[in-house]
Amino acid sequence: MQKFVISILGQDRPGIIARATRAMFQQQCNIENISQTIVQTEFSGIFIVSAPPDLRTETLQAALVEETASLGLYVYVKPLIEPKDSPSFKEREPFVITTEGPDRMGLITEMTSLMASYQVNVTNLKAVFKGGDNPRENHTIYEVDIPVGTNKKALDRDLREKAGELGLEISIQHRNIFEAIHRI
Repeated sequence: MQKFVISILGQDRPGIIARATRAMFQQQCNIENISQTIVQTEFSGIFIVSAPPDLRTETLQAALVEETASLGLYVYVKPLIEPKDSPSFKEREPFVITTEGPDRMGLITEMTSLMASYQVNVTNLKAVFKGGDNPRENHTIYEVDIPVGTNKKALDRDLREKAGELGLEISIQHRNIFEAIHRI
């Protein structure tokens, strides 16, 4: 069994997921993972599917494009290649880093560049910037995996220092603690 990554982008409207998944089903693909969201008025979906060994990338892409043509979507299909040297999930700890503060260009670049210097992997990112200086209207949530051997005190210090330089309030919590605190 082979796997594909399918990305679909376009103006949001009802029926996108129904049509895209119909095309996947008709090509005998099994959906393993979906990450889908609406950003302002734009639909963004990423699907990981397992597929029959003889299904070609071009065939799956053509089926998706045909099924969704009237919706004006952008569809991209590529084979999923499993990395051979990626660290296992056991070697990483999940954390949630949140920031609030005035909007300005480069916030995400500066924060993620610092994280990357510590080999921190951003696994999910949500940012809402409405401009201005009201910190309640500008926030970012980074879900990250931190390698177990990382000097967490140094990372914490450097993140707080960078946030201070950018005028941001920052919170850094292990994901288990974050979820326990934010449970309804």
